[in-house]
Amino acid sequence: MAFNIVIPVFPGVTQLDFTGPAQMFAYVPDAKTCVVAESSDTIQTDSGFGVVPGYDFENCPQADLICIPGGPGVFEAINNQALIAFVSHQCDSAQYLTSVCTGAFILGAAGRLKGKKATTHWGYTGALAACGATFTPGRIVTDGNLITAGGVTSGIDFSLAVIAQIWGEKLAKSIQLRMEYNPGPPFAGGHPSRSEPAVLEEVQPFYDKALARVLAALSERKEKS
Repeated sequence: MAFNIVIPVFPGVTQLDFTGPAQMFAYVPDAKTCVVAESSDTIQTDSGFGVVPGYDFENCPQADLICIPGGPGVFEAINNQALIAFVSHQCDSAQYLTSVCTGAFILGAAGRLKGKKATTHWGYTGALAACGATFTPGRIVTDGNLITAGGVTSGIDFSLAVIAQIWGEKLAKSIQLRMEYNPGPPFAGGHPSRSEPAVLEEVQPFYDKALARVLAALSERKEKS
């Protein structure tokens, strides 16, 4: 029987948040990745190209592992009642609840971060408390069956860690080698802790506004519930 990995997508999703993990999971022999959306219509990602979901909320199989990606579309997705209801229903029976980047806030909107340790993109960590979670530094944070990853590219590391946990390190290492995942970025500043001050100063205002938006979306959801 296939191990179902369910990845809900929505308008404005960051494509690498889900295509990175999906590519790694594709090499797991008994895993089936199910990309799902509210309807079968093409979903526009934040990078401009479309993704055609293989399932909608009505015909998607039950997840063994649910993986929620993030992206600028999260601000609206947090208050998408159909999406949150679908995620909550899937989480009820899934063995593993996971997210990449700001996908954590969709899990939060579904009430799955309360009392948990979690992480997200560095620019949004200040909003985790609004979901009842405790921010824990790390590219991957595990708390029971909850596994959250940091921003965007963390999803690749996350997927390998998940594969190692469920199917064993041997398979995870094999997939890492097959994909030639041997990162050597040209610059060392992929996190504020390593960034040049001038670069961080330039980028920070964007995330100050984005953090305010996600907090506002979470507040709106709380008022409605």
